[in-house]
Amino acid sequence: MSETVLIALGILGAIIAIGVVVIIVLQLRPRAPVADPAAEQRLTELNARLDAMGSWLQNSHVQLQQAVNTRLDAVSQNLGESMKTTTKNTTEHLQQLHARLAVIDSAQKNITDLATTVTSLQKVFDNKQRRGAFGQGRMEAIVADGLPQGAYEFQFTLSNNSRPDCCVHMPDNRHLIIDAKFPLEATTALENAKTDEERLQAMRQLRQNLGKHIDDISGKYLIKGETQDVAFMFIPSESMFAELYDAFDDVLQKGYRAGVIIVSPSLLMLAIQVVQQIQKDARMREAADKILKEVGLMIDDVQRLKERVENLDKHFGNVNKDIEQIVTSAEKILSRGEKIQGVEFSDEPSSAQIIPAPMTLKLGTND
Repeated sequence: MSETVLIALGILGAIIAIGVVVIIVLQLRPRAPVADPAAEQRLTELNARLDAMGSWLQNSHVQLQQAVNTRLDAVSQNLGESMKTTTKNTTEHLQQLHARLAVIDSAQKNITDLATTVTSLQKVFDNKQRRGAFGQGRMEAIVADGLPQGAYEFQFTLSNNSRPDCCVHMPDNRHLIIDAKFPLEATTALENAKTDEERLQAMRQLRQNLGKHIDDISGKYLIKGETQDVAFMFIPSESMFAELYDAFDDVLQKGYRAGVIIVSPSLLMLAIQVVQQIQKDARMREAADKILKEVGLMIDDVQRLKERVENLDKHFGNVNKDIEQIVTSAEKILSRGEKIQGVEFSDEPSSAQIIPAPMTLKLGTND
């Protein structure tokens, strides 16, 4: 039973499939065209419009392609020029960068050399003998640049056998003493102090060292009648001098009372310029008599010159007078010659005396 049903259902499905195929074939079969003139005319117009639209689309496509190509060429050209400019600018910037890097390398080298120099200078400052040589070297350079040879002497021996760093010879035969020692340790400790207690301790040490230097200079180098009433204590650093001037006014006043003046490099240069002018004025005073004598001789020479000019003026006057007489005589002679040439003799007697000719005597006559 079941097999029969299945067979029937298979036959029924086959019949339905055949029917569907037949319907599809009938639908796809080309139909005979219906004769309609209006439809054919509209179809013809539609085809014409489609052809025109195709031509217009083709032309528009060509124009669009040309415009796109033109734009692409312009963009390519601008892009190429921009790339060239960018490449040139990039090259220039790289060259400038290399130059700046070279400058930076040179500056780095200079900084390294400066660090080495500072380290060497620190070593100099750490050693008392070298520190003294450094301060004395700066002082000697300032003195040698400002004064002529013979106006100063380094390590000069005084009458009490003391030897100051520099002795400047003044016109009154009393020497000006310059000492180049300075308390670096106490100054460095004051600069590096972090607490109030360290600062107070460093200030006490610096004040003590400065007082000792002032006492040494005043006791050794200030000799009545041989040296000046004041002496210079040279500090080879402007910053150290500024610190002393701001925070140790009592020490400066003590130095003034003791005849010891603390000077920085700039103040020492100013003092040397003043000393140079004093020595110059002294030399001018010493040469005053000679100058007066030379001026007197010059006045005598001027007087003689005046007399000679006056004599020369007289000679010129006489010469002018003689020339005028010669010109007058020449004019008279010229006038006489013109009269003789024109045979114009005047009846006036000649101013010249005519000497008669001697008479001839014939031989053998009584006349």
